[in-house]
Amino acid sequence: MGFPEDFSWGSATASYQIEGAYQDGGRSMSIWDTFSHTPGKVFQGHTGDVACDHYHRYAEDIKIMKDLGIQSYRFSLAWPRIIPGGTGAREMHGIDFYSRLIDALLDAGIQPTATLYHWDLPQVLQDKGGWANRDIVGWISDYATVAAEEFGDRVANWVTINEPWCVTWLGYFFGVHAPGVKDLDQAIASSHHTALAHAEITRALRAVHPEIRSGISLNMTSYRVDDESNAELLKLRDYQDANLNRWYLDAQIKGEYPANLVEFYGDKLAKVVKPGDMEKLVIDSEFLGINYYSDSFIGTPTKEQVEKNAGSFLFPINSDGTPPAPHTDMGWPITPQGLEDLLVRIHKDWPEIEDIAITENGAAYDDGPDENGQVNDERRVDYLVNHLDSVSRAIDKGVPVKAYYYWSLLDNFEWAEGYVKRFGIVYVNFETLQRIPKLSANVYSKVIATNGSVLESVRKS
Repeated sequence: MGFPEDFSWGSATASYQIEGAYQDGGRSMSIWDTFSHTPGKVFQGHTGDVACDHYHRYAEDIKIMKDLGIQSYRFSLAWPRIIPGGTGAREMHGIDFYSRLIDALLDAGIQPTATLYHWDLPQVLQDKGGWANRDIVGWISDYATVAAEEFGDRVANWVTINEPWCVTWLGYFFGVHAPGVKDLDQAIASSHHTALAHAEITRALRAVHPEIRSGISLNMTSYRVDDESNAELLKLRDYQDANLNRWYLDAQIKGEYPANLVEFYGDKLAKVVKPGDMEKLVIDSEFLGINYYSDSFIGTPTKEQVEKNAGSFLFPINSDGTPPAPHTDMGWPITPQGLEDLLVRIHKDWPEIEDIAITENGAAYDDGPDENGQVNDERRVDYLVNHLDSVSRAIDKGVPVKAYYYWSLLDNFEWAEGYVKRFGIVYVNFETLQRIPKLSANVYSKVIATNGSVLESVRKS
């Protein structure tokens, strides 16, 4: 077991979750500003107004990364900082902030990986329909051009869109994420527009800097059913797998969407797909980003669940199984074997993908400082070590995993969960904004320093 000599070890964050300074430097409102300021949308009314104040404290955070030996830092650009109107004029205060951040990372020997879109759409564009408006493909392509012109000379690796499934279904159908819409037609339109946008963003980046490496980050999972002999559960698994795992990969590699969903969505999808779109979807990305947290479980539904979900457009029966204990604070099961299985499956089903990065992987636990000011988050250490073991086993089986980014560097604003779910390897006191590297940070530092060879001894200890 081991990792290639050129394996890249990183950590990840997102702009709205850590930056704060939501009205500084000409930044406009994003959909997450609007959503979090709407009563009842986020736990206890928490907002990202201050978050970790990374906007003012980025130098401190870079020093922490350098001390830990972090080799690559995945951060996201805030569209409302760079183009406050969504389209048109650039805001140099925002551009200068990211230039300072990028230069400081490079000075520290840390390679920047920029995510163009990690959910903070300018509110002015949501007012025009957001991701349900086909024009957004052009809007975000123009934004990508600006970002490449300003930062592409120093940032080699780019993520186009982070978790487009969450953008689409959590934001436009279930309504639990910004912009909080609950509309089937808008969700299906957004599914197509995000897939199309990935391809067009890639072309826009390359038009400015042909040497740029880019890919999309997809939240993916391995689905488990309670009863492999149950035909209905297997059908449900196929629908969920198509919706979450296959939609974006089949689009960019094959220029098609899963047949079962095309049939299921019918005219709702057909009316948003224009002539030539399916050909435009095809793009040869330099890498694929995988965000993995746990497997998903599908169980036999109760009578009440069947009645409640009768006629569900998305799944014939929408039923959650019972995931095995223990769970993280998010209620997610701990299933490291699932990551290996997922990586092996991707390599088998989409062999065209020759470079995979784990762009997010982590666990939420509420460990805080003890009487000595230390954060002994042993459960997170176990999660980290076991999932890295899983990545190593996948590499041994020939899966081309080239990078790993732990989520997250800092405890931060965890979207609709506010500040109660802590994913960081660095503890943040949200009243004083003090940073304290946790035990997991120290263990990860040792993993990086030994290129993973210390994993076995850490696991046994």
